[in-house]
Amino acid sequence: MSRDWRTARWTDHPKNPLIDPPPGTWLIADPCVLAPDVTPDGKWHMFANAVNVLHQYVSDDGLEWRSFGGELFSGIRPFCYVQDGFHLFYERLTIPLGRSCISYRFSDDLVRWTDPIDVLQPSLPWEGRVIRTNGNPCLVDAGGYYRLYFSAAYVWLWDCLYWEPVYIGVAEADRITGPYYKWPSPLIGPSERYYWRSLGAGSIKVRPPKGGMPWLAFNNGIFKDEAGRSRSEIHLLESTDGLVWDPVGDEPILAPEPGWKEAFVYAMDIVEYGGDVRLYYNARDGWLRGKERIGLAQPRWDRSGSVETQP
Repeated sequence: MSRDWRTARWTDHPKNPLIDPPPGTWLIADPCVLAPDVTPDGKWHMFANAVNVLHQYVSDDGLEWRSFGGELFSGIRPFCYVQDGFHLFYERLTIPLGRSCISYRFSDDLVRWTDPIDVLQPSLPWEGRVIRTNGNPCLVDAGGYYRLYFSAAYVWLWDCLYWEPVYIGVAEADRITGPYYKWPSPLIGPSERYYWRSLGAGSIKVRPPKGGMPWLAFNNGIFKDEAGRSRSEIHLLESTDGLVWDPVGDEPILAPEPGWKEAFVYAMDIVEYGGDVRLYYNARDGWLRGKERIGLAQPRWDRSGSVETQP
């Protein structure tokens, strides 16, 4: 028997928020976390971004974080895939401004990184017109090949004066570094059926089938509330094939509430370690003048919250 994530109640850690923006800036966002069982020094590591620059953090317990080497390089929305080393994917802004691609670097020690190569660039009509973007990478092993989930195109949020992603697509490859071949249509986009992604699909983190559960994904849609304010909240999705996705229930697993996450709850990463499950995410406390920080939520189950596993 194992825990069924679809029946969990996700609750904030009492120490939230865990990480404040670096001095002189107003945001730290898009966490990607590595647990001690995969890191060279046996510590927790996190990648996140401030304003168009990646930062790396280290922790003994995944709660108290300190800077690890300061700024890394220009980029946003990192994702690190572990297989015979550390494969770092991230969104890189390109020239002309208003465009972005997904770049890749490799490290065998989380200290020294290779020069970047671009592995995914906008190429399809739905990935934007004037603003054409590929970002928010999430790489998974789909069983003999790799799937790179990504966001594309942007919707402008007038009350915040920045963009958020409209679509989520997928590209596939036989090797981690590609070449990647995109599915021609987006997997997820704006929907009148689901209020919480009426403006855009936001970002996604995907978990392939494991422990008796199907494909699962954490998705933060973009929408406007009844007062006309831009919002984001995190929902759990499920799929039989990792391509067609349906919400698990009607309620978000994490939503805005007064305090440090007054306005938005969005980009996230999921980590499993030592029987523990952790959902790191970032949130914003306001709109035009909002500040973004990183926090942690964990699942709680009642006695029935289990699923049969395959022998």
